Amino acid sequence: MTEDVVAETHATHGYITDKDKYLNRLKRIEGQARGISKMVDDEKYCIDILTQISALKSALQAVAVGLLDDHLKHCVVDAARMDDDALADQKIREASDAIARLVRS
Repeated sequence: MTEDVVAETHATHGYITDKDKYLNRLKRIEGQARGISKMVDDEKYCIDILTQISALKSALQAVAVGLLDDHLKHCVVDAARMDDDALADQKIREASDAIARLVRS
């Protein structure tokens, strides 16, 4: 099945019902990143900066895990319900690759 057909069968992505939640989280993350930049510019204590970097990384991981969960619950399940083994395998492979990228980072 081509990507165009996949796009037609998935008019919306799994995260669409939580889009505002994700956007708000990402705006907070963006603010955290700016805050860290300001801390460096203001020559704050290195351990305090590292603490904020750790918090930023955790926030990004929470968004990533949420998106992965949405992918599994929506895209993978929908592909399996379509009785299209190739599409289901593709969606599972996408999830596996995403998990591999997350655990490497």
